[in-house]
Amino acid sequence: MITVGIVDDQELVRGGIRMILEQEPDLEVVGEAADGAAAVTLASSAAPDVMLMDVQMPGTDGIAAASAVLDAAPGIRVLMLTTFDLDEYVYHALRAGASGFLLKDMAGEEIAAAVRQAADGADNLLAPSVIRRLVARFTHSPRADAALTRQLSCLTPREGEVLRLIAAGMSNAEIAEQMTVAPTTVKTHVARILMKLGLRDRVQAVIFAYETGLVSTGPTDE
Repeated sequence: MITVGIVDDQELVRGGIRMILEQEPDLEVVGEAADGAAAVTLASSAAPDVMLMDVQMPGTDGIAAASAVLDAAPGIRVLMLTTFDLDEYVYHALRAGASGFLLKDMAGEEIAAAVRQAADGADNLLAPSVIRRLVARFTHSPRADAALTRQLSCLTPREGEVLRLIAAGMSNAEIAEQMTVAPTTVKTHVARILMKLGLRDRVQAVIFAYETGLVSTGPTDE
């Protein structure tokens, strides 16, 4: 059974999502919260596998709440809820460690599927093209930061290449084929990259690669 927490300041939204999820035999809603502060309490008391978090809420907003939840309970996967598919708040939430975002008007089966993917630790909750558009929209130039430069320098040449390919949207299998190595070798490289850079998942790795100038966004499709 996958346990889920729902955080949104609108009761009707929470009720609608609860109704969708509770129709699924493998999903259980273990709590709701109406604001960011209550979300942190919910994370500590119920420890859901996945938390659906509204981006814009009064008081502690979804970004600050996501960061606080992940600090308090790193095992929780946070999916942001938003009305817009390109949203500055979502971008910053991804940088804070959220695993992806869902549109509030998505079909019920898509929301349920995303919850299952998140609980499974899936890395493809955001299409690479969406991440590139987000980064291109809200990052105008790479960050000149000595600490980031030091982080990049700790990667081996092979790990740097794997990071570039992750940022290009390749799966582990595709990276393995490109580099002519076993998928398990790529998996090991990815784990080391995340550990060395202090990143939570592949989404953060992609953002890191673009923001540091390791790869460029190029023209966007907006």
